[in-house]
Amino acid sequence: MDFIIIGILTLIVIVGLKYVFDYKMKELKHIGEDKELDDLAKVYPNNIDMCKEYLKKLGNDTVKIEENQGAQASLYIAVTNKILIANIQKSYTRIQTIAHECLHSIQSRKLLLFNFIFSNIYLIYFVAICGLLIFKVLPNKMMFVVIFLILSMVYYMVRVFLENDAMIKARFLAKEYMEEKNLSSNEEIQNLVNGFDKINTVGIKCINYYFFLQIMIKLIILITLCFVF
Repeated sequence: MDFIIIGILTLIVIVGLKYVFDYKMKELKHIGEDKELDDLAKVYPNNIDMCKEYLKKLGNDTVKIEENQGAQASLYIAVTNKILIANIQKSYTRIQTIAHECLHSIQSRKLLLFNFIFSNIYLIYFVAICGLLIFKVLPNKMMFVVIFLILSMVYYMVRVFLENDAMIKARFLAKEYMEEKNLSSNEEIQNLVNGFDKINTVGIKCINYYFFLQIMIKLIILITLCFVF
């Protein structure tokens, strides 16, 4: 009965926060599609060169850079100190996205490595207790669910801080970069920045909710397994 109540409350929280955070990933993708802004961004260097210029500006020239046309998302890999740039050359969002990943590279090394290591431990723990539940060899199920929630809080706190920090600062770094390059008029730069602001207004809320949603989905899976097995 306890697990049923927890499951129902979890679903209520998921739906309630989706409404509160106005979670609309489709709208976010739509905002990122703007032909006029894409054309304005064409005057800027290619992704690799832009990334190098950002890193030089940030005083961090030790990062390796790789562009993967098949990748769907750009990311900074802390362990290998590498920025992986996705297929975003034709989108105006690349100016802010690349700034975002470069900002990750100068965040606290301690936090970045902790996030990498802890994220893997967190995932292994989740998979392990799922397996133990299925094979009915997990004693005191509630205790392990509570441990999962504590680990989830730590994971969420660190991951969301790193993402929010980079997302908020990327807008200002991108604007400063465009002003220094002097390849666009002030009006064109402002139009691009306005596009970034629209993305961030929706995107920051969506990303925060997305990470929370992933945790709640895992919790529902655990609760279901606890109830069934």
